[in-house]
Amino acid sequence: MRRVAEDGSKAGADLASYHTGSGAPEPRESTLEGALGAQVRALRRQLDLTVSDLAGAAGISVGMLSKMENGQISPSLATLQSIAKALNVPITTLFSAFEERRDCSFVRAGQGVVIERRGTKVGHQYELLGHGLGGDIVIEPYLICLSEEAVPFTEFRHAGVEFIFMLTGEVLYRHADRAYHLRPGDSLMFDSGAAHGPEALLVRPMTYLSVIVYARDMR
Repeated sequence: MRRVAEDGSKAGADLASYHTGSGAPEPRESTLEGALGAQVRALRRQLDLTVSDLAGAAGISVGMLSKMENGQISPSLATLQSIAKALNVPITTLFSAFEERRDCSFVRAGQGVVIERRGTKVGHQYELLGHGLGGDIVIEPYLICLSEEAVPFTEFRHAGVEFIFMLTGEVLYRHADRAYHLRPGDSLMFDSGAAHGPEALLVRPMTYLSVIVYARDMR
């Protein structure tokens, strides 16, 4: 029998042995050099500058700037000041990315933001369930409700990947050249660059969770 510690927890539990089923790698530890480099690269791209453009404006070599953006060197304050001046930002802006945030979005039941999209014109209501997270990837979770008056619409098309989980009702859902009969508990994940959408509304009203994932435009 496993011994129980005074605080009620199982003694000797190996916390490292607990993992999710995800194949996602461990989070990378943030370093000052890495954060500085990522911030400089992001600001440079916002101004549509090449590495050569920024290096020339800051009076440093292309090789040094490249290594800096990749977090491979620790630049001097004089170098950072020159880069900040070339980017027309305060030097403190270059350090802002090091103050790492692990964002979280909490939405209470019924308090999601109702979004107007093409589908809302044909009886499809989109309720955004989370928002505001940063990073290179955008995730948009929606609760989609199709009313009794809703009509089919199969011409949705956008960048990224979409995941659908059927909650209530039944729908024949079209993706490219195939249609899938979705019942409560069924799921569908697909390349959302192809035309897609509900082709036949079999049991109405219906609701399903839709999660859209795409790369943030970093230009």
